[in-house]
Amino acid sequence: MSETTAVQRPPEPEFSAITTEELIAYRDAENRWRASSAAWPIIGEPDAGAAIEWQELALPGRDLPVRVYRPASTGDGAADTRTDLPLVVHVHGGGYVGTAAQCDWTNSHLAAHLPALVVSVEHRLVAPDSPLANAADDGWDVLEHVVQHAAQWGVDPARTAVFGESCGALISALTAIRARAIGLRLVAQVLVNPVVEVTETMYDYPSISEYAYSPTRAVPVLRLLQRLAVPPGTDARAFSPLYADDLSGLAPALVVVPTRDAVADHGRRYAERLRAAGTSVWLTEYPGARHAFLTLSGVEPQAGVAQAEILEFLRAALTQSDGGTTQCTPPGPAVSRLGLGCMSMTGSYGPADLPTTGV
Repeated sequence: MSETTAVQRPPEPEFSAITTEELIAYRDAENRWRASSAAWPIIGEPDAGAAIEWQELALPGRDLPVRVYRPASTGDGAADTRTDLPLVVHVHGGGYVGTAAQCDWTNSHLAAHLPALVVSVEHRLVAPDSPLANAADDGWDVLEHVVQHAAQWGVDPARTAVFGESCGALISALTAIRARAIGLRLVAQVLVNPVVEVTETMYDYPSISEYAYSPTRAVPVLRLLQRLAVPPGTDARAFSPLYADDLSGLAPALVVVPTRDAVADHGRRYAERLRAAGTSVWLTEYPGARHAFLTLSGVEPQAGVAQAEILEFLRAALTQSDGGTTQCTPPGPAVSRLGLGCMSMTGSYGPADLPTTGV
């Protein structure tokens, strides 16, 4: 996980015909680049107001890395001794490729400016020998571990949120459902350009048809993800939050949808299902933005706006002290927001079209 400026980004492979060996070689090289400062002109630099480190968690049957973001020390020791920070458990996107380090720009900003402890899960990537079930368990087990050891981590477990991007948003949505099932109260969930199903119907959306191969080659990426995530014999619906039997009583959700994205309709449909179930939800659309725009702050002009919205949404949820539900108020400076009962705004920006891979 070294971060050096000498790292070169590998060329994007042909995902429809990639072998296991080629996939492993590609993801290792791509993740080295994403975790290096060579990627900063595209993915953004970490916020100097946060301290960042890797830690190993001892989880059932395995050790798992997590990337931890705390407010940086102010010199008086106050930041180092806080025991009441809110907790945000984050899951990066990519599915079969990706690393928590690719999200330093936003996670360090949240840690510094909420302020909060942000724990980003370096989950097992989906692969021929590691289905989506493993990644979903990693997301859940990290949340459970930190909450159960809240005093050790210096957090207030009553102020806990989950936050995921793309395939990571699917994991975060599953985590929110699982938390409700055992009575673990979350105060918020943030789902950015989420994939919300991995069944054969995951392609049956207008946005998939419209953006299948532009601005990125989305369909080959999604087909590889599905093949690895839910191998034959797996109940794909069990790992598709869209098809959960009950979406009521979940943490209030912010669903962020870039409109030039093949899975834009995944986010829209999930927001509709949450609303229909009575769960508070804000759906914000960013016209012209593409998939993974939040991790492309150097080339996507709307990434900063989305980051500010996420910050304000989480601040409103995490700073509540009365134990009530999040109020139906604007979560921040959004474009084209459909509040699903709260508010509506419109606007537009122009996109930047640079290739990226993974969901």
